[in-house]
Amino acid sequence: MTIRLGLQIPNFSYGTPVSELFPTVLAQAREADAAGFDAVFVMDHFYQLPMLGSPDQPMLEAYTALGALATGTENVQLGTLVTGNTYRNPTLLAKIITTLDVVSGGRAVLGVGTGWFELEHTQLGFEFGTFTERFKKLDEALQIMLPMIAGERVSFAGHYYRTEQAMAEPRFRDHIPLMIGGSGEKKTFGLAARYFDHLNIIASFAELPRKVAALHQRCEEADRDPATLETSVLLTAIPDPKFTEDMVPPAMRGRMAVGSAEQIAETVAANVVDAGIDGVIVNLPSSVPGSISAVGAALRDVLGT
Repeated sequence: MTIRLGLQIPNFSYGTPVSELFPTVLAQAREADAAGFDAVFVMDHFYQLPMLGSPDQPMLEAYTALGALATGTENVQLGTLVTGNTYRNPTLLAKIITTLDVVSGGRAVLGVGTGWFELEHTQLGFEFGTFTERFKKLDEALQIMLPMIAGERVSFAGHYYRTEQAMAEPRFRDHIPLMIGGSGEKKTFGLAARYFDHLNIIASFAELPRKVAALHQRCEEADRDPATLETSVLLTAIPDPKFTEDMVPPAMRGRMAVGSAEQIAETVAANVVDAGIDGVIVNLPSSVPGSISAVGAALRDVLGT
């Protein structure tokens, strides 16, 4: 698994009729594919997030959309950033991700986390539980999903989940890359060191050196070489030369790169690459054709892809 440069599609509000919504999504994925991005991600949410819009704004179900994107792209890896473990039984998720891997010809990425958006859980009837319970659930879920993905028949009796000879067939390959996202230096980073291939860090530029040091400590505790765990940062990019740093909302400063594509690349080089992070996953607030290609070309230069 190598994801140095990824595109996240964070919204489906394009001001178009519903009939043009998915074609707009597909056009972005195809542009990223042609521009040499390693992966395309969608969010695993049923409602739009509070910081991006109102709950009733358009939100496609993630894996249905990814299955469709698999037939319309050729090279990019496809996944969620990231799946809420609380939304699906782990045996169902294992079946979903192995199916996506077959449909895409071996391009699926299993992005998974604890789940955090309480409004979705409350309104849609998913059990939310406590922060600690959600982490314990994810730990149990991984003990079921990973062997299933590898072709094993899994019998498991835990506190939250039970299986009996659970299997997932057909499978395209025995290992599907596993990604987790978050900022928690103890629990999230600890899980990443134990189970995952890739950690997407959600943090400001100023926090990244500390995050890298904490991750190295978790890897040491898990007896793992940190070089075997890929890292990236989730970043919002606004490729508009008229948009300057002082126009960035205070809550987003240190999490956005703005200006020309070259200026965005310079920001990433100075704040992400120099901090010891392997790559970036970017989202662009607008879907203007050509912007993904321009940002991708500039970032590939500084990331060495």
